[in-house]
Amino acid sequence: MMKLLKAVYSVYACIVFVVIMLLLFPFSIMASFFGRIRGGNMMMKLCTIWADTWFFLIGMPHKTIYEARHDKSQAYIFVSNHISYLDAAIIPKAIRQPVRPLGKAEMSKVPVFGFIYRNAIVTVDRSSAANRANSVRILKSLINKGISVLVFPEGTFNMTKAPLKEFYDGAFRVAIETQTAIKPVLFLDAYRRMPYESLFLMSPGRSRILYLDEISVDGLTAADVPALRERVYRIMEEKLKQYNAGLPNPAPGI
Repeated sequence: MMKLLKAVYSVYACIVFVVIMLLLFPFSIMASFFGRIRGGNMMMKLCTIWADTWFFLIGMPHKTIYEARHDKSQAYIFVSNHISYLDAAIIPKAIRQPVRPLGKAEMSKVPVFGFIYRNAIVTVDRSSAANRANSVRILKSLINKGISVLVFPEGTFNMTKAPLKEFYDGAFRVAIETQTAIKPVLFLDAYRRMPYESLFLMSPGRSRILYLDEISVDGLTAADVPALRERVYRIMEEKLKQYNAGLPNPAPGI
């Protein structure tokens, strides 16, 4: 019975998601004419309206928790855990300042959604070294223009029993090369609300976002990338445990 109720709820949530997207699509087309910077900022604001409306209509009350003061006027490299398809919708709920997430290029091929997707984020094809390098150049350019970026350092869904899977170097290398502070933002309930195993296992309930203190990279060099990566990993791992983040089949003691 519970699986049936979740399936019905999931279908409802998907329909509402698509309806809101279609209503906002004409405004997305208009925003695209304003260029990658101004138009991209407008597109992210439309995504914020989309997310706010959707979360309200599907019964997912949102709470943002700040462990330290957050300066929205400063550009950061946001790093987040990645464990659910819901993460894409949580981003405009979490980040209320000019930002560009880094996302998979494959999603840009989806009709209608793909148009919004590729105009709101920086796409990357991880199978192409040239494409990865170009994505990094775009990220650095955005940071130099005062626009934050968001990266999932795990690269893909965490399907382990641990709070996080191993991190890639990219976000930390860009942080050091641009001397931009790292700001971890954790999605605490995404897996509970929408497990990656199926799109039809969604459930209503709270959605918490946790802002951690920024991590300075002042004076660090390329040689410090591994240590920085490990430091951020440990901080995020500990906070996911502390705040009882949703995990699939957590290992004993988590």
